[in-house]
Amino acid sequence: MRRRSRMLLCFALLWVLGIAYYMYSGGGSALAAGAGGSGRKEDWNEIDPIKKKDLHHSNGDEKAQSVETLPPGKVRWPDFNQEAYVGGTMVRSGQDPYARNKFNQVESDKLRMDRGIPDTRHDQCQRKQWRVDLPATSVVITFHNEARSALLRTVVSVLKRSPPRLIREIILVDDYSSDPEDGALLGKIEKVRVLRNDRREGLMRSRVRGADAAQAKVLTFLDSHCECNEHWLEPLLERVAEDRTRVVSPIIDVINMDNFQYVGASADLKGGFDWNLVFKWDYMTPEQRRARQGNPVAPIKTPMIAGGLFVMDKLYFEELGKYDMMMDVWGGENLEISFRVWQCGGSLEIIPCSRVGHVFRKQHPYTFPGGSGTVFARNTRRAAEVWMDEYKNFYYAAVPSARNVPYGNIQSRLELRKKLGCKPFKWYLENVYPELRVPDHQDIAFGALQQGTNCLDTLGHFADGVVGIYECHNAGGNQEWALTKEKSVKHMDLCLTVVDRSPGSLVRLQGCRENDSRQKWEQIEGNSKLRHVGSNLCLDSRSAKTGGLSVEVCGPALSQQWKFSLNLQQ
Repeated sequence: MRRRSRMLLCFALLWVLGIAYYMYSGGGSALAAGAGGSGRKEDWNEIDPIKKKDLHHSNGDEKAQSVETLPPGKVRWPDFNQEAYVGGTMVRSGQDPYARNKFNQVESDKLRMDRGIPDTRHDQCQRKQWRVDLPATSVVITFHNEARSALLRTVVSVLKRSPPRLIREIILVDDYSSDPEDGALLGKIEKVRVLRNDRREGLMRSRVRGADAAQAKVLTFLDSHCECNEHWLEPLLERVAEDRTRVVSPIIDVINMDNFQYVGASADLKGGFDWNLVFKWDYMTPEQRRARQGNPVAPIKTPMIAGGLFVMDKLYFEELGKYDMMMDVWGGENLEISFRVWQCGGSLEIIPCSRVGHVFRKQHPYTFPGGSGTVFARNTRRAAEVWMDEYKNFYYAAVPSARNVPYGNIQSRLELRKKLGCKPFKWYLENVYPELRVPDHQDIAFGALQQGTNCLDTLGHFADGVVGIYECHNAGGNQEWALTKEKSVKHMDLCLTVVDRSPGSLVRLQGCRENDSRQKWEQIEGNSKLRHVGSNLCLDSRSAKTGGLSVEVCGPALSQQWKFSLNLQQ
């Protein structure tokens, strides 16, 4: 009996020692990592779908990573102390959570650094196999006074959702943040390098500094408030590996600035702009969407990229002239690099199988020397003067105040364009962005006819239909008009027509006729009103909700205030 008790005691002791060894050697690391995230908000299914797959499909990269020796002072991202890093900068009770970052920092700080997000890719992407010989990339992330929680999630999402062999390094360029430790502390994480500017340089010069320091042959630029989705990197690298002159961007999903919910974006969008040179998203034409039905995950040729997130061959980035280093802070750089890539022999693509979430804010959280409007005008003027040839006049018609903003010396950029043998802007409009309507030489005003936040709209009506107002969407179409030298207000081949010349009469659309007095209009009072020549009555929106636009006795009413987005005769 005593002997049996001793044997049982020995077995029990060996069992305890075995469990202790298992936990110590890493077998319990999943439990340890899970404990480290306790108390943090998990907004989707508690367990990341990538984790679920990894439990069953561990690959060689992950095995190699688990035994790889880290440099002294470095930690793997699951072992990074999120609580200590974020805790010191959290919003105190009673403080405005939007004050510092212009998004809800309280909600951002609640989230785990490796929170789960929904896989928003098309089903075909989820079944796709990617090349195994893809080149590694250096990820360049610039930031200035970014919320620590958002910056950390950006870094962790890159490391967590990318094959380790494809991430050579993550270069954080701290553009002179108020607290140097915002970036310095993240330098403890594996593969992260931190560069700090000794003065404020702005996005463009900071990105160039990061690119110059990069060791990989491919550059990946990301904003500092992103979250990369599953297999986001492979489809981007594959396109660049096939053709080094491609500059590729993911579909940019939306991270809500108020509650940080991750929402998938439409795959039917391309980047574009109006003549004010402000970036916008354009829906593909019905013909383009029909052409993609057979292969909905094919790359999308885009006239412009949003600018914050893209992948590019490093040597090609250098050959093409990097960024315009005379541009300041932020704005216009995406316009300039998009023109340059297309006009100088490259191409821009959006890759549907790559998804990256981005926090879209309604205003900038940081200051611009001289004001954001002045800085944006300076930057866009530089792009227009170098790349747009005579078409820059449409920009100045849309933004007359830009003529008064100095834009500096552009000689080196003009010489770059000549050296690269770049095509004229006319080629870009005809071959890359034919959807952008170019004003006719007969037009004296063009574009949207705006009244506050509403615009004159055909409402889908055709001949003899009434017109109304609708919220401005900046997509042309039903809201695109021209005032011609013959005094017609035209939408395609239809003109605004006053059939009954008495006050209160509805304005209708009819086929344009050269000498029809019912279709003659003129701008008055500093181009702020449209007066019908034959009746001396003004275009008025007061009856828009009940019947349509009418003509009324001219007066000071706001319902008679109209402004074309481009006035070509100032």
